[in-house]
Amino acid sequence: MAMMKGGQLIAETLVQERVPYIFGICGHGNVGILDALYDVRDKIQLISPRHEQCAGHMADAYYRVKHRPVATLTSTGPGSANLVMSLATALSDSSAFMAITANVPTSQHNRAPFQELYKHNQADFAQVLRPVVKRAFQPTRVDMLPLALRQAMDTMVTGRPGPVNLDIPYNVFQEEADVEIPARSHLDRPHRPGASDYDINEALKLLEQARQPVLFIGHGATLAEAGPEITEFVNKYGIPVITSPNGMGCVGGNNPLALGFIGRNGAYPANQAGRFADLVITIGTRFDDRSSSTWLPGYSWNFPTTKLIHVDIDPQELGRNYPPTLGIIADAKTFMGQLLAGASARAAIHINNWIQWREQVQGWQAEWDKFVSPHFTDSTSPLRPEFVVSAVQQMLPDDAILSLDSGVHHNWFMQFWRAKRPQSMLNSWGYSSMGFGVCGVLGAQLAAPDRPCVAVVGDGGFTMAPYVLCTAVEYNLPVVWIVWNNFAWGAIRDLQYGLFDGREIGTAFYKGQTGEQYNPDFAAWARACGADGITVTKPQDLKGAIERAIKNKRPCVIDVHVDANIRPPSTGTWQLPPIPYKEPIYGKPHAR
Repeated sequence: MAMMKGGQLIAETLVQERVPYIFGICGHGNVGILDALYDVRDKIQLISPRHEQCAGHMADAYYRVKHRPVATLTSTGPGSANLVMSLATALSDSSAFMAITANVPTSQHNRAPFQELYKHNQADFAQVLRPVVKRAFQPTRVDMLPLALRQAMDTMVTGRPGPVNLDIPYNVFQEEADVEIPARSHLDRPHRPGASDYDINEALKLLEQARQPVLFIGHGATLAEAGPEITEFVNKYGIPVITSPNGMGCVGGNNPLALGFIGRNGAYPANQAGRFADLVITIGTRFDDRSSSTWLPGYSWNFPTTKLIHVDIDPQELGRNYPPTLGIIADAKTFMGQLLAGASARAAIHINNWIQWREQVQGWQAEWDKFVSPHFTDSTSPLRPEFVVSAVQQMLPDDAILSLDSGVHHNWFMQFWRAKRPQSMLNSWGYSSMGFGVCGVLGAQLAAPDRPCVAVVGDGGFTMAPYVLCTAVEYNLPVVWIVWNNFAWGAIRDLQYGLFDGREIGTAFYKGQTGEQYNPDFAAWARACGADGITVTKPQDLKGAIERAIKNKRPCVIDVHVDANIRPPSTGTWQLPPIPYKEPIYGKPHAR
């Protein structure tokens, strides 16, 4: 044991845990730990973006790419309050980081000092964060820090990952105690619980009986790094696979058995397979409203007529929306290894079992391709959305990381993007936060410095967080932002048009009352910050702009003017109760 300040203990613990970055902004509340971070600056780098929300999104995206958590550091009051959005985003999508927030000194608790929340309890900020973190810790003495740090590290990554909060009164950063750095956490030794022999046997029985089985995989499969096992299973037995947005890439998008995303703006073959399947093996997914057509039978799924094997590491998700025929609490990678081993030992499970089913699925794929493929090469100005998705797909190398923001562009990429690798397509899915794609791509670039990192973001979302350009220039991060410029909050405008007879208010970007479309010159904005900026209004210029931006290895904004009047073809549905839901534009519901 040695006399250590609280700030020093935190810094040394992060170093021991091999945390390479801490993302955050200075303030009077955390100035007491900055000196300790200065002492270890050769081992852990403080990256200071221009907004705390950005720090959180960067940490979130870093984990999604690297599957190693980093930390954020924010000051008392507003600085930490700005972190709420990014913590909610990470919690919703099972992503982990340690949010170190400062609080008022213990000697001033409940006296209403500067930036204390005290209405219901002293130093009450931890209660603000409680709904958006996996666990909140509030050590009020230096000798409480070792236990809190160890528990926080383990809590982040044990079971279903999630962010944690370490709320520190700022006197604790500077006070001393006889303490030891806590024992190493389980970051390098993840717990991977498996299914029981009974459950594996029951799952194999259901598979033997099935004639139209599908897999449905989500972020749980990505987090467990179960892609190799899932791909082997899909190829060995010829079973089609549907993916949630955060499951994309576990099975390569070019695999003929990869059907893509399901739901309102999913791919038609995915919705058809979900409608007609007699067995769904779902791994690490939640069956949220958008990937289930708001749970309306016949639009995406047909439970309980269809049998369901639901596998998740989080027992709270089993049966949340659909009662499973068989619910299994297990790690996705471990379960798939067990299923492969069990299936190999059963002669009754063979690729020839499902020849007719695969032929039916291939027919849906051909039908869908015939419907959508002509627009991938349409040469129009402004650019067609399908053309933009196709150009990005063609120009990005296989190892590129795509970071998507919330907006109508996300719907288009859900339908048509083919992720080739796991952990290469980042989405704010559960919370759908504007700013995640804009900011998170910086964290992705730090997690994978040798890979191209490209964010496709809406004009509205980018305008919320343009300060990312400053951070990219300051830290020499060669991130590319492709701004989907349709002069509107396009996703909400399309809802207005579809649900309220074409009436629109508050969703288009106009200059005054003139009706003239307005947005800033995003390319000029980038150049003003010291980055590169390109404006694309003609389709023949887009591929070259993307190629140059990646080749130059500099921060760059490509402002792409996209046709706002072309909407993604719905193949499922989505209801906003009590407003009646819309029927699919392509395909028909089928309740079995």
